[in-house]
Amino acid sequence: MRPVIVFPPGDFVTRRQVPIPIQRTFPALKITGFVTPAIAAFVLAVATSAVSSSAQAPPAAPHAHPPLPPPTNLKVLPKDLTGDQVMEIMHKFEGMLGAECNVCHAVDPKNIGPNGRPRLNFADDSKKEKQAARLMIKMVDDINKNYVSMIEDSDGPVTCGTCHRGHLKPEAFVPQPEHDHDHPGAADHDHDHDHPGTR
Repeated sequence: MRPVIVFPPGDFVTRRQVPIPIQRTFPALKITGFVTPAIAAFVLAVATSAVSSSAQAPPAAPHAHPPLPPPTNLKVLPKDLTGDQVMEIMHKFEGMLGAECNVCHAVDPKNIGPNGRPRLNFADDSKKEKQAARLMIKMVDDINKNYVSMIEDSDGPVTCGTCHRGHLKPEAFVPQPEHDHDHPGAADHDHDHDHPGTR
């Protein structure tokens, strides 16, 4: 059974209009009753829009970019990574270091992009920052493999962000002022400052 929308008489129209009968059948619904011309036009427009939109095909999936070409000159990262996987890793590095790609990767003045600016040459090893990044990747891998993995109940692997925290150069750690020995729990340890062999 098709739904029937009936508009009862009411005082929701501020200016005087002559009610007109309407009866128009759509594939999905039937509208009958007495309404003012303005309301009739509005209802017909909404109904027509609803019916036409329901007949349309579902929206197409967002267009995915073509796969990136395979990376070249990988010396620290696994050589079997795809271009998309390397790009995902690089974006994570960017976030952890608060840096952009051009910090480590050199510009290729002969390869101009559609925006008129030169593209980056990701395989180029000329920047010292790229060499430093490779050393840091090795360091993080060594810390996780040979140290953190040996600590029971560790909080998980360290990352670039463990130290950098969104800064290209990690901020210097400033220890808190010497703590008060009178607080609760101070008896858990003993500081014998008068003993010559304590330092």
